[in-house]
Amino acid sequence: MHSTLLRSSPAKHTLSEHHGPLRDMEAKQHQIKSLKSYPETGSRSLLPAAGGGGGGGGDGGYRETEMESKIQKAIDFKAEGHRCYKEKKFREAIGKYHRALLQLKGVHVTDGTSGSEVNLLSQNKLTEEQRRAVESTEIECYDSLTACLLQSELVNYERVKEYCLKVLGHQRDHFKAMYRAGIAFYHLGDYECALRYLRDAKNREPTDTNVLRYIQLTEMKMSKSGHRERESGKETQG
Repeated sequence: MHSTLLRSSPAKHTLSEHHGPLRDMEAKQHQIKSLKSYPETGSRSLLPAAGGGGGGGGDGGYRETEMESKIQKAIDFKAEGHRCYKEKKFREAIGKYHRALLQLKGVHVTDGTSGSEVNLLSQNKLTEEQRRAVESTEIECYDSLTACLLQSELVNYERVKEYCLKVLGHQRDHFKAMYRAGIAFYHLGDYECALRYLRDAKNREPTDTNVLRYIQLTEMKMSKSGHRERESGKETQG
């Protein structure tokens, strides 16, 4: 399952594919920094204590217990993904993060009238603690997936962009997601979007050398592109 992630999109690039005056500069780019160490799963479980009280039984109680179980399993898979990442087992880590996200997609309740599955996050069916756990787990999984993808020899920048935008959808000021989104748009050739995200990242970390380097590279690409367009316009007029 994991291998398809790294092969699925046609928009794949390597740094070695760049040519021209930027080649030497890009060759000196720092490796994308590894994720900082993540906290392991906490000792406190979201599952109800054995024998704990609880008013309503029946289907409602069963669904609540099942929901809490899915959230806890997602947290556990996320922790396993972090362990695999630290051991540089990136494909295994990708699989763990996806299994965590699948657990979160299962956090739903069946509407008794229509039989449809309704996302509990949008229906206020979760406690505040559960809501925070779901959101933070989802953010960490997508953020970690981008880190894994960026370790590939052939980077799927389309997928990196997708995951970064999911993180930013939850947390608009997430520095690594802004920076990596900028990198993804740069390698996909969308320099205007790249510059926007990179400048947002610079506003968060004004002295980060990797961000500053990619801003410079992006501006150079845009300058070259503008020069070519002007030359093309002259030829058309001529």
